Amino acid sequence: MVGRANESLRMAGSTSVQLYNMFPRLLGWIKNRKQLVKNAENAFVDNMVIMKKLKETLNPSICRGFIDCFLIRKQREEESGIKETHFNDKNLVFSVTNLFGAGTDTTATTLQWILLLMAKYPHVQDKVQEELSSVVGSRQVWVEDRKNLPYTDAVIHETLRLTNILPIAIPHKTSRDVTFRGYFIKKDTTVFPLLTSVLYDENEWESPHTFNPSHFLDEEGKFKKRDAFIPFSAGRRACLGEGLAKMELFLFFTTLLQRFRFTPPPGVQEDELQLTAAVGFTLNPSPHELCAISRQ
Repeated sequence: MVGRANESLRMAGSTSVQLYNMFPRLLGWIKNRKQLVKNAENAFVDNMVIMKKLKETLNPSICRGFIDCFLIRKQREEESGIKETHFNDKNLVFSVTNLFGAGTDTTATTLQWILLLMAKYPHVQDKVQEELSSVVGSRQVWVEDRKNLPYTDAVIHETLRLTNILPIAIPHKTSRDVTFRGYFIKKDTTVFPLLTSVLYDENEWESPHTFNPSHFLDEEGKFKKRDAFIPFSAGRRACLGEGLAKMELFLFFTTLLQRFRFTPPPGVQEDELQLTAAVGFTLNPSPHELCAISRQ
């Protein structure tokens, strides 16, 4: 399922699929488009199988995860005689499919980027590991530790800003006529917000094109929020999984750096590690190798 989701995201950013999006009547036959449809159908079937097993073993007193929460709520509303409800099987399968598709590759890609950046900038990695050692020590990292790890949090935020893995937000539609910077945009016009224009704005960031965790630190070294930090988009259709993604990134990243030091492979210098992105719906690092050296 992970491999299929990753393949679909790569194909969604291909030239042929982008051309299909512009001329669907002319290019409905293209190979990548057919494979995307097939992948979506297979994902739907796989999720239905998973949900069927969970439904058969459902215990309302024990919640095993999102699907259980959904099924328990669905069961309660059915028992209460509520007919008009969002808690139905169709919404469940699409919610699970969307969460899996949108949350798996993006988090994994960001982790690839952040480990690559640690190998390329060892002085940053040193500071993260020093902070982890002084605050957390050898115990397991908790989500609550984030507020006491400002430099580590700044490194994660700066990675999300600089790597900008989703430079164009998902399509939006104007809810009314609007004039923006002298241009008239009619109601119901589809617009694509360009997040890069904000994440790399020279008026907002001291060094927008370099990896600089200080962007998110104040003069006392405490973490500071920035209004121009919008890798998860903005407005009503901002990413629903932002909180979950940040929690996952924090736990995975800190746990990895507690246990390993990441370096280039033998014979490769730090400055030889490339930060050029590979083309796709999301921007992945170009193929590379790293060494994970145990710190135990």
